Amino acid sequence: MSLFLHYLSMPYLLEGIELTLEVTALGLGGGLILGLILAGMQLSRFWPLAAIARAYTVIFRGTPLILQMVFAYDALPHIGIKLPAVLAAGLALACNEAPFIAEMLRAGVLGVDRGQVTAGQALGMTPSILMRRVIAPQAIRTMIPAFGNEAVSALKNSSLASVVAVQELTLRSTQLASSTFDFFSIFFASGLLYLVLTFAISVIQLFVEWLLDLDRAKVLTKRRRRKLADDLPWRRVDLATKLELTEATAADPEPVQTEPADTPPLALTREERTRRAATIARNNIAVETKDLTKSYGAQKVLGGLDLTVRVGEVVALLGPSGSGKSTLLRCINHLESWDGGTVRVGGRRLGFDDDGKLLSPRAIANERATVGVGMVFQQFNLFAHLSAKENIAGPLRWVHGMTRIDADRRATELLDRVGLSHRADALPRHLSGGQQQRVAIARALAPNPSVLLLDEPTSALDPELVNEVLEVIRRLAIDDGLTMIISTHQIRFADEVADRVAFLSGGAIIEEGPAHEVLSNPRNPLTARFLSVMEADKTPEAVR
Repeated sequence: MSLFLHYLSMPYLLEGIELTLEVTALGLGGGLILGLILAGMQLSRFWPLAAIARAYTVIFRGTPLILQMVFAYDALPHIGIKLPAVLAAGLALACNEAPFIAEMLRAGVLGVDRGQVTAGQALGMTPSILMRRVIAPQAIRTMIPAFGNEAVSALKNSSLASVVAVQELTLRSTQLASSTFDFFSIFFASGLLYLVLTFAISVIQLFVEWLLDLDRAKVLTKRRRRKLADDLPWRRVDLATKLELTEATAADPEPVQTEPADTPPLALTREERTRRAATIARNNIAVETKDLTKSYGAQKVLGGLDLTVRVGEVVALLGPSGSGKSTLLRCINHLESWDGGTVRVGGRRLGFDDDGKLLSPRAIANERATVGVGMVFQQFNLFAHLSAKENIAGPLRWVHGMTRIDADRRATELLDRVGLSHRADALPRHLSGGQQQRVAIARALAPNPSVLLLDEPTSALDPELVNEVLEVIRRLAIDDGLTMIISTHQIRFADEVADRVAFLSGGAIIEEGPAHEVLSNPRNPLTARFLSVMEADKTPEAVR
């Protein structure tokens, strides 16, 4: 035991730790930089870059690290690159770690729900904003355990630097054991030193996981929660804004509200419908599609579809699944490209310049934000790492340049409107489906869009949650006069709210007209058959 303690505190062995940490730091730091490049290349839409990155990954994952270290130290001098032993070992370790780190990064990015990415695009976020604000914060959380494991592996693999005469811990232990023949005590002491280093890495990993744990906010005060969140790189704000926010919060505390009470459905009388139709007929065109065609391979989804929606009009899209309703909405917002025809929103060809040339993804995102087309999805697509308020306020800051004070005020106003002020700080996974969809509607309304697209907004909800969402949409349609295109299977809801119904089948509109007229007296046999099948689902309570 005395010999073991002697070796454990021997300066000769302890000095080897410094070189071990140097090689490990060079390997992890260089591997992270190179891994970021490789991951970006593999995620690129430019296939030659992806092919080069994949070839690099195959080569460096498929050859032993010890050979790579020998190559970096002995082979590079033949082409005029002479590196010190420590640097050569660090370079080889970095090149070896890079493909593993790249795969971790790529898995983290691909693991983020694609629906959230689509929602960010619909809100006008450019690819860079999407990466910084939506994808990276969520991907980093999932990668921390894997990166901690990779750091431990890199620390242990640094022992192979001994083959190029780096006097790190393992080599010094071997030299000492060879001279004293006390192999057990020396290597036991060396192993314990490695264990201390790897334990330190594990502690750092657990601390970072704790720091980034979103659920931990439940046990913190609101002030501490805000302070910690603002320290994160994707949430950082300037000191002046923090002071303004503190003053505004103190002067106008957020009221606690309960769920909205059931109210009678809003519906227009026949006379009101007639007056409304006459007014809408005089309005400008808000959305226009002409001869729109879209195919997925051999399957034609839209076949020469024409649709005109005027300012203030509410159009309900009906039809069986696969008839093209969702694709039409995504084409209007240019979330989908199409094969032929034109789409105009507010008179502008969204996604194309004056010469008809397709814009870049960044330019399309900026145009979405300028034109103002909001969208609500079937699956809510809230940003999972942000609270209800942040889901609304964040895009206002990142896309529209609002200050934090104004964005938070707007978010609070909209949450109050949909009856969720008391859930402002809740994460999406702590909300019911109906609450999530109401937050999604509030988020789409936040930038005051000129057109609101709703893609089956109640299809993912349990029957008992449907009414609360439909009531919000009713009030938007009747009270606000917002231009809306709604894909729905809610026949009674469409009758109450829509000015016009368009029935789709096979990617074309086969019947359209005033909502009540089409729904009560359809002329096309396909429309009549569909409505008869949906008869049992006319009431909101029976929605599927």
